[in-house]
Amino acid sequence: MKQETAISPASELIAYYGGPASDVYFQRAQKTLAGAHVDAVVAMDFFAGRPGIVCGVAEATRLLGGILQPGDEAWAIAEGEAMNQKETVLRIRAPYSRFGVYETALLGMLSSCSGWATAAREIVDAAGGKRVISFGARHVHPLIAPIMEYSAVVGGCAGCATPLGAQLAGLLGASGTMPHAMILLFGDTVKAALAFDEHMGDDVLRIVLVDTFKDEAEESLRVAEALGKRLRGVRLDTPSERGGVTVELVKEVRARLDQGGYGHVGIFVSGGLDANRIREFEAAECPIHSYGVGMAISSAPPIAFTADIKEVAGKPMTKRGRIPGAAANPRLARII
Repeated sequence: MKQETAISPASELIAYYGGPASDVYFQRAQKTLAGAHVDAVVAMDFFAGRPGIVCGVAEATRLLGGILQPGDEAWAIAEGEAMNQKETVLRIRAPYSRFGVYETALLGMLSSCSGWATAAREIVDAAGGKRVISFGARHVHPLIAPIMEYSAVVGGCAGCATPLGAQLAGLLGASGTMPHAMILLFGDTVKAALAFDEHMGDDVLRIVLVDTFKDEAEESLRVAEALGKRLRGVRLDTPSERGGVTVELVKEVRARLDQGGYGHVGIFVSGGLDANRIREFEAAECPIHSYGVGMAISSAPPIAFTADIKEVAGKPMTKRGRIPGAAANPRLARII
């Protein structure tokens, strides 16, 4: 389920985007144009170097809402939509002095977020309708991890690991099971599972990690017997040193649970998953309930975006090699 969220950038963040986080040549251009008293209303188009899923529009809209003024205009393709190569995704029509210095930030938002969302969409498609949870926050800098997770949800992930990522994505809460560290401290998976069940609220799904101490099938049965109907699922995260999670392992765990009368217990798989591995699981009709994916989303390369002025003071004008005049795109909708 989702909830509405409205997060606007603070003035300090806007200053950061237009100052120390901006390419210095935009700052030098701003100072030069202001000193020479040169300015004009321009139309600037933002477009991608390859196809993908549009993401970053919501954040760009929040930034533009803090810097543009009445009479200024902006259009964009909806967040989460497919985009074509060189298709105009965002257009701004306003005096250049109001937004030029923010080009770095706007391009970065669109480039990184679209890259993450595009990778997530490929993985979600590979999963064939099964839930995919973004577990990649640990693989990126903590200041950008929530934005990455928001982008993963835009790409189709059903959940993400960090509370702020979930908030940005409009989810009711973050998704997560339990770490190996907690189980190691208890010294026994069942003890850890029972304590988790005792201390977590009913809104937290009882999904227990079962690869810490014993054989995964054996541990799954022990946990299922201890928690009964309260157990929602078991998570397989077998490391590569032990062969990783395989089709055969998943099918064995499923069979053992079913034979024990625990058909209600789902199987959650994580650990080094990418689109190709998930396709292998799905091709083998593996009885997996959901997937946890980390690096395959968080390490996805950005989609390079470019921004070009296409009009100056109402006159079509741009750099050589590009077509002057704002490119027609009926998919653009007014955002400001």
